[in-house]
Amino acid sequence: MARPSSRDRILDALQRILMQEGLHAVTLESVADHAGVSKGGLLYHFPTKEAMLDSFVQRMCEAAEHEFQEAEQAEDIVAFYLRVSVPGSSDAALMWSLVASLRTNDVASSEARQLVADIFSRWEDILRRRISDPVTAEIVRLVGDGLYLRALAGLSVPDDELLAALTGRLAKQAKAVTAGEAMR
Repeated sequence: MARPSSRDRILDALQRILMQEGLHAVTLESVADHAGVSKGGLLYHFPTKEAMLDSFVQRMCEAAEHEFQEAEQAEDIVAFYLRVSVPGSSDAALMWSLVASLRTNDVASSEARQLVADIFSRWEDILRRRISDPVTAEIVRLVGDGLYLRALAGLSVPDDELLAALTGRLAKQAKAVTAGEAMR
């Protein structure tokens, strides 16, 4: 297997620092050290902390694109969306740090903030296209957003059994609305 490029190692190091220590620990020096590159090597790829964060957000958006493609093909969009709305513990730490960094105007560019906003908008579009009733689509989106925020904040999320029941009920409601429209 090919060794990751210096650029990828730098972004991987940034991710590890965000997950393990949070935004406050991100400096050009700390990222270079964790990536095993010189500060000059880091600056070759990313002349500023903002540029590094922007590239990291771009990489996350590329990963989200794969989820969007899966969502478009998912038989049960409600189950798929609610499942991906509950990040794992390491994902949650990363996303919490990313959200914090995006809220800090001196660290994140407006382009990076817009990329993240576009991810949320894209989910909204997918749900509205795949769930025919706009109210049901919005309920599903808000439940997913709530699950996501609770996981990011380290708050409790429903256990597997309750989450399955919640998902089942919302999926049934979404299908019933669609079936009702098909009968008209």
